Amino acid sequence: MKKDIEECNQFVAEFEKTIQKPKMHPSSIYYTGVDLGTACIVLAVLDENYQPVAGAYRYADVVRDGMIVDYIGAVEIVKELKAELEKKLATELFYAAASLPPGTDALDGGAIKNVVQSAGFELTNLLDEPTAANQLLKVTEGAVVDIGGGTTGISILENSKVVKVADEATGGTHLSLVIAGSYKYSFQEAELYKRDPKNHNELLVTLKPVIEKISSIIVQQTEGYKIPAIYLVGGTACLKNIEQVIQKTTGIKTYKPVNPMFVTPLGIALSCTD
Repeated sequence: MKKDIEECNQFVAEFEKTIQKPKMHPSSIYYTGVDLGTACIVLAVLDENYQPVAGAYRYADVVRDGMIVDYIGAVEIVKELKAELEKKLATELFYAAASLPPGTDALDGGAIKNVVQSAGFELTNLLDEPTAANQLLKVTEGAVVDIGGGTTGISILENSKVVKVADEATGGTHLSLVIAGSYKYSFQEAELYKRDPKNHNELLVTLKPVIEKISSIIVQQTEGYKIPAIYLVGGTACLKNIEQVIQKTTGIKTYKPVNPMFVTPLGIALSCTD
């Protein structure tokens, strides 16, 4: 388990470097992962050997509770990020994969597909977020929990196979609402305050009830399954020591990568084909 997390951290660290300085070596093809998050849209680009070469992200408000609410805005942002990366890499990006919260395929799968295609990509794969994250994590036994802005998605794995996926409407948005109410901030002010790691120690006390609710969702959804460990990903999992609260509340060993925000988009990219 520890080895898998270390390998994941190394991969994410390499990707973070490419955001600032793309790798310009020749590649016959590029694979892009498009993560349309509630708070942030991320594009991750891998080369023919599925190694990170470039990335870009932008905080946005085009998705709420895992559903696209500003279709035009989503298309424009993905288009702009795609153009930015193409300029940096001096090539055109053709193939992309995307993800969505578990269980929302019938409701929003078509919208996500249309956003990616309207931005100029050929969509080659569409999978649920926690399962996408596991393309990088490579968990064989346990639960991958993607705590996003609007929802918490869970994939349960046994013998390297996904046996259950679930999604609940609790995530970073709810944390921001609690911060806004407690500190008398606007929602946007609360979002910015939450993103600053300097505030995390203080916020952990304020946000503990919401984190415990997320923990109770994990317990409910994993009931009846043997869960040796929980693996946290997603932007909200960036909150310092959130894994400690979840581990204490669930009674299950809980791990999280150094930067859980980029695990899902990289996993999406790893699932991309030509």
